[in-house]
Amino acid sequence: MSSNHESLFSNIPKYVIIVAGGSGSRMQSAIPKQFLLVNGKPVLMYTIEAFNNTEANPQIILVLPTDYHEYWQQLIKKHTFNIPHQLVTGGETRFHSVKNGLTLITDHEALVAVQDAVRPLTSPLTIDEAYQCANEHGTAVVAVKSRDSIRQVKDGKSVSLIRDEIYLVQTPQTFKASLLRKAYEQPFSPNFTDDASVVEQYGAEIKLTEGDHSNIKITFPEDIAIAELLLSKKPQV
Repeated sequence: MSSNHESLFSNIPKYVIIVAGGSGSRMQSAIPKQFLLVNGKPVLMYTIEAFNNTEANPQIILVLPTDYHEYWQQLIKKHTFNIPHQLVTGGETRFHSVKNGLTLITDHEALVAVQDAVRPLTSPLTIDEAYQCANEHGTAVVAVKSRDSIRQVKDGKSVSLIRDEIYLVQTPQTFKASLLRKAYEQPFSPNFTDDASVVEQYGAEIKLTEGDHSNIKITFPEDIAIAELLLSKKPQV
């Protein structure tokens, strides 16, 4: 690793807000998808481990609905999970959950990543590169080019879009803390689909950093099988 990277990772405070507010509705599950087992371990634990295994080694803030705080503590004991993290109560929407997580970050010079709890396959390299990009540009949103042809439906008609201009957005989405905090002082809008949309609305340019097609989001039942296969092929840290 270069001295530039070493300087970044040793001198700048770093955080990750892991947002775990999802329900099990699309998974046809009685429990939220972040707690479903993949190869015998809850999805959320893989996600936390990914950040713990980085050079950045950020402080971890986990945002969970109040109703699941006790359940999470039970899972921690059951799986002897000992990675340090702070627990925060989730809000009505993702926007409000991230805002709640930000209350624990007082250092305006810090870098803050926001991560979906149900992305257990994010690579440490992807995470570190996002922190590096955010340090240089203020923003860093992980994305991959679309592999498929894209069509947009407007007014009942479908129109072909240029595939090479289309990127599929993932997480982490990483920002300078001062920028992210100001962006989240805006009133909530239903147009805020992720952190990038909040920061962009505030007026900042969004920089994309390279993601990975294996960085899947656990959303549907078949995603569990895909995640189990991909995780079984990863070297154990």
